[in-house]
Amino acid sequence: MTRRDMTALGIEEKQMIPVDRINGFDVRPGFYEIYGATALTNGVNFTIHSNNAVSCELLLFRRGEKEPYAVLPFPDSYRIGKVYSMIVFGLKIAEFEYAFRMDGPYDPKRGLLFDKNKILLDPYARAVTGQSEWGNNPNKDIGYRARVVVNNFDWGKSGQLRYPMHDLIIYELHVRGFTRHPSSGVKNPGTFDGLKEKIPYLKELGITAVELMPIFEFDETVGKREVNGRTLLDYWGYNTVSFFAPNSSYAAKTEFNHEGEELKSLIRELHANGIEVILDVVFNHTAEGNEFGPFFSFKGIDNNIYYMLTPDGKYYNFSGCGNTLNCNHPIVQQMILECLRYWTVTYRIDGFRFDLASILGRNEDGSPMNQPPLLKNLAADPVLGDVKLIAEAWDAGGLYQVGSFPAWNRWAEWNGRYRDDMRSFLKGDYWFAPEAAKRMYGSPDLYSGQYRGYNSSINFITCHDGFSLYDLYSYNEKHNLDNGWNNTDGADDNRSWNCGEEGETDNIEVKKLRRRLIRNACAVLFCSRGTPMFLAGDEFCSTRFGNNNPYCQDNEISWEDWSLLEKNRDIFEFFKYMIAFRKKHPAIRRDTIPAQIGFPFISVHTERPWQGKVTGDSKVIGVLFAGYIQEQDRDDLVYIAVNVHWEEHEIYLPKLGDGMGWKLCVNTGADKEENCLYDENKGMPHIKERFRMKARSVAVFEV
Repeated sequence: MTRRDMTALGIEEKQMIPVDRINGFDVRPGFYEIYGATALTNGVNFTIHSNNAVSCELLLFRRGEKEPYAVLPFPDSYRIGKVYSMIVFGLKIAEFEYAFRMDGPYDPKRGLLFDKNKILLDPYARAVTGQSEWGNNPNKDIGYRARVVVNNFDWGKSGQLRYPMHDLIIYELHVRGFTRHPSSGVKNPGTFDGLKEKIPYLKELGITAVELMPIFEFDETVGKREVNGRTLLDYWGYNTVSFFAPNSSYAAKTEFNHEGEELKSLIRELHANGIEVILDVVFNHTAEGNEFGPFFSFKGIDNNIYYMLTPDGKYYNFSGCGNTLNCNHPIVQQMILECLRYWTVTYRIDGFRFDLASILGRNEDGSPMNQPPLLKNLAADPVLGDVKLIAEAWDAGGLYQVGSFPAWNRWAEWNGRYRDDMRSFLKGDYWFAPEAAKRMYGSPDLYSGQYRGYNSSINFITCHDGFSLYDLYSYNEKHNLDNGWNNTDGADDNRSWNCGEEGETDNIEVKKLRRRLIRNACAVLFCSRGTPMFLAGDEFCSTRFGNNNPYCQDNEISWEDWSLLEKNRDIFEFFKYMIAFRKKHPAIRRDTIPAQIGFPFISVHTERPWQGKVTGDSKVIGVLFAGYIQEQDRDDLVYIAVNVHWEEHEIYLPKLGDGMGWKLCVNTGADKEENCLYDENKGMPHIKERFRMKARSVAVFEV
């Protein structure tokens, strides 16, 4: 903290003078409202709180050593309320690591687990030591420690991009898996720097936001084991160790006391290229697990506050991972809010996707709340006023809130209904036609009232959880034996179809059909109202070999194989075309001025427009988007037709005014795959009224 920072916080020079000496160190009471460890001009401020502790000690370690070189008890006079705070003078931040020990009552049935011998990680730690080597966690033996981080990164004029939701195209990726494969061709594979090297690729593809799977410090060695000759790790990262610290193993080099700078450099470069950054955050549980799990932070600070406990002191498990964070306790609320503010201010994050977000709306006894204070406070917080808040609106305890999540006209949701209904319809379950039509025009049956209409719907067909798009049309069943759970893990309701043969095949017709269905899904996703999201690698047929839950697979099952990009260049070009097509047509993304031709903003049709209602017997649906683009002085008209039947169907296009005609842009049923796409340079077929759709195909038209 510089002198200017101190002045801004109202810290006077006299507050920086030692008043006591403890075990050889000059100290004084610290700044009680600044949690964690903060570097000052001539010392370090340490602040931590506990409702039930009766004493607290600060431990100082030499880098990597097991025993502390100094133990500084907080004097009783250095405690105000439940907060312990102390400035230690003369410390050089590069020369030490720190942790705490707390003493207090031990009564497991009341959830009190104090142990004065346990080393405790600061919940507000900005960096966790010993985590920089992937797959190795020495902290399990010596205890977790933290480092003081210097925050002097030069952002220049870089800030949040503030795209409206309807202009987002979200690309979900795993930082390590995106470039870890030898085929990635980057200098530092599996790192933030490796991802930065791929920014030109992301820009060419056309996406406008990356959603990064967990990058908070996590313990990938949880459940480390050997199965079928592979070392399995907690690869996805949904087991948070520290909410304020970036995952140091994702950095290309160890950033002693400057942790996060490589990540900040990545974010700055993404912003410079017009790409927002959304973080997948996990506030529903921690890596401490249940009563059989490790004990390194919250359990020893205030176990009965940070976790939801049963009446006998056991852990509620609405997360499916052993414990559940007690999100609506005021103390936990405060921590989550401060954490998100920190990432927004210090890392310039553009949005957050909340894993198992329904847990964030549960009361301390586990019951769902009507007005969850945490969700309301996040929605109203001024620092978070421009960031996207995206909920995975369900949890592992059976609470499913898609379309009923407490949104306060602020939250968006992963639209699980879009995924399920579109998967069923696109594989040929035509009786899903009424539901599919609703999903394509923004799910108005779900997102009214407290929501922001279609701006609350994150549309997706694939994500990290489940089959990749290639696997969706290559496997009828999950193939998760490599995970070591006898194929019992992962979802059974995949709504997938192998097109006639399970897994890899030499059957040319099966392969052609699979590629057509991939194109169909892509075309429909980018011609749907709502914010599209897709899984990294889907654009070049990335496969998980039928594994729909590769959470533990740090290997070729999960890594993106970049050789597939050249092998499936035509699929990449199709994704690229559809992304550009969506950007070209505001009428798909949002309501504009009403079209001069008189068409409504969105309308749904069968084979004959304006005639008949879409029913469970409809094999073909058409969606018409219409609006007037004032700056271009023209109507923007797009018509997408989807035939999921195994037979051909003739469709009629909506009649236009004199001098107007439909042009064919996309036809996934073209005789040759290279003829699926059309543009002005290639020549666009003009369609007067009728068009014959091939079986299981999608056609897109514009005026």
